[in-house]
Order: sequence, then structure tokens, then C-alpha cells
Amino acid sequence: MKKPITYLMSMLLGVLPILSSSASPAEPEKDEDRLRNSGTVLKEILDVPDDIPQDLLDKADCVVVFPSVLKAAFIVGGSYGRGAMSCRRGENFRGSWGAPTMMALEGGSFGFQIGGEATDFVLLVMNERGASGILTSKVKLGADASVAAGPVGRTASAETDATLRADILSYSRARGAFVGVALEGSTIRPDNGANKQIYGKEIPARQIVLSGHLAAPPSARRLISTLDSKTPRHRS
Repeated sequence: MKKPITYLMSMLLGVLPILSSSASPAEPEKDEDRLRNSGTVLKEILDVPDDIPQDLLDKADCVVVFPSVLKAAFIVGGSYGRGAMSCRRGENFRGSWGAPTMMALEGGSFGFQIGGEATDFVLLVMNERGASGILTSKVKLGADASVAAGPVGRTASAETDATLRADILSYSRARGAFVGVALEGSTIRPDNGANKQIYGKEIPARQIVLSGHLAAPPSARRLISTLDSKTPRHRS
């Protein structure tokens, strides 16, 4: 009995390195695809003037995009998604948009119906407190950073208590519908593994975003160009 087990273990030990070596080259491609998809999703959303109010977009220090977040609400709901975050460069976030850091979103059910559904999320980070928290460690929305459902529409008023106080405003798009959505209870954190794949070495998310010296990868071209064209200047 021991011989067959020993034989199987030997085979597994021999095959695992081969599998891992063949799978690793695909990881950078997946992360670059996520970065490209983040740019595509953001452009589609910002090309519709009745989605995110321009005055809020112009006041945002950073923008986070999570394309195709998968949500499953069987028994206990949950969600997981990966995307990218870019911030305005320079002192007080007044410059052009800089190189993105990859991000991860994790959380519980947000009232979704039973079944699986892919939804795009866009988060506007409205102040330095929110940006610093997200770039440093895992942040629980609603606890470590205040979050509110963002108002929608060209003429939507941004001067509400929720938007004035919130560190982060959140939006979602699913099945053609674009709405503000509360993400309280979910967590957001830098995806350090993906950053290593994108930039070729380990670099802290804060350094990627705020140093101003790191060039954005080609896969981030649409994300950065969309932000530069849609909201080139920060307006307090």
C-alpha cells in the first residue's frame, strides 16, 4: 500500500514545478488585461454625461475602477474583484494623473439577487485621508474610511451632507444601469502581487501612485488618457 502512495507523491512532486512554471507567464498577462479593462470601463462610463457628475469628478483626488466584479449570493453573499487606482500627481493632488496601482475589492453581499452577476465599480476618492488609507493597507469601507453612494446625473447636486463628508463616493454599472451604490462593509487594499507583475519588482502602492517618477505601463494608457481628457484639472 505504501509503494503506490509513494509513487503518486513522487509524480506529484515532479509535476507541480512544471505546472507552476507553465502557469506563471500567464499572470502578467492577466494583470495587464485587468488594467486595460479598467481603462475601457472608465471611458465607457465617463463618455455618458448623465453618469458621474462632472463637478464631483473634478474634485476627486483619485479614481479606482473595478471591472467585472463577480458577486455570488448563494446562502451567504460575497464579492471579489481586482482593478486599478490612479491619483493626480503633485502636491495636494493638483497635477496630471499618475501611474496606477493595482487594487483588490472584497466584501459581503450588497443586496444582490441569488445567482452570479458581474458588475463594474467606480470609486471616487475625495480627499487625502481616503487616498492615504487605501494606499497604505487594507481599508474597511464605512469603518476605516467613510463611503457614500455617489449621486448620478449631469445636474445632480454634489452639495449634500453625504458627499461633503464622505472620503469615497461609489458607483456601479450592471446590465446597462448605472447607479450610486453603498459599499459599506467591503474592504479595499493594494494588490501587491499584481503590482509586482505589472512593474517587474516589488514597489509599495503609495510609492507607485505618489512618487511621480514611475512611468505608467502601456496597458494603462487608456485609463490615464481618459482621466487626463475628462478631468485634467483638480477643482476644489
